[in-house]
Amino acid sequence: MTRDDAIHAFLTGHGYGNADIGPLAEDASFRRYLRVVRGGETVVLMDAPPPEDVRPFLRIAEHLAELGLSVPTILAADAEAGLVLEEDLGDSLLAVMLDRGDDAVPLFGPAIDALIAMQRGEPPPGLPEWGAEQMTATALGTLFDWWWPATFGGPAPTAAREDVEAALRAMLAPVATGPVGFVHRDFFAGNLLWLPERDGRRRVGVIDFQGAALGHPAYDLASLLQDARRVIPANVEEAMLQYYIERRPELDADRFRAAYFACAAQRHLRVACQWVRLALRDGKPGYLAFGSRTWALLKVALAHPAVAPLAAALDRWIPAERRGNPPGLAA
Repeated sequence: MTRDDAIHAFLTGHGYGNADIGPLAEDASFRRYLRVVRGGETVVLMDAPPPEDVRPFLRIAEHLAELGLSVPTILAADAEAGLVLEEDLGDSLLAVMLDRGDDAVPLFGPAIDALIAMQRGEPPPGLPEWGAEQMTATALGTLFDWWWPATFGGPAPTAAREDVEAALRAMLAPVATGPVGFVHRDFFAGNLLWLPERDGRRRVGVIDFQGAALGHPAYDLASLLQDARRVIPANVEEAMLQYYIERRPELDADRFRAAYFACAAQRHLRVACQWVRLALRDGKPGYLAFGSRTWALLKVALAHPAVAPLAAALDRWIPAERRGNPPGLAA
């Protein structure tokens, strides 16, 4: 049975055999989303062929719904086939609204309220860890396994990897010793939808949460406020960072800020190099369009005192003029 046959059989079994189907979005993984239209009703089909695993998505969707958050209601699922039929939350992505010039503050407030609710809820069992160890390993992987060979034409010196590894560990000390809770891991405007007919934190719909883990609460906030795909003005970032801190009085503000900038620097370094992996390994060069912005965000993060160990190590091994997409690679 072909993939198209499996999709048709799944939809037919749930009453959508004669529906119109069109593309909705693709993912940086091998997952894609289709909009299914039957009369005046629309639903979304997640097509996640193995080895993609939809079971984490199903478990976390149930968990977040129990916390009172706006996530897609699951209508039907075949976990073995990697097919999920879910509620259609619409097209009003915060990403689209920001890119057309809408004011970020009224959008980010409810998004942060939703984030805090996620973090304060008891995490579901079985989540993987996303702590300093994992953050160090993934940043080293995309930097030295993909970006470095594509940029310099060969493997990095062992001393370079060891130096950057030590710097990441030192920089991520506030993460290693800080609070631990639910982390979405890709909490940014492209995975958030505006639902103005709902109230409070439910005005923001949350999607693409299947990679959730246990980690420091600063990570998701840095993902939101230091978006690699669009400019978030510095005054908006600071206002929203303060908004978050005021609503989490149990956190030490100075240590949280240190963790925030450390998480931002780790994410920018990892993601800037991940764009290269997506282009070379997965045949998705379009993500390279975000390369210059991601490296620019890393440059800003490296200036923060909490990021000094990583800044020093990168200065020893990667000249500033080489910090960008590898030569010959373009979106």
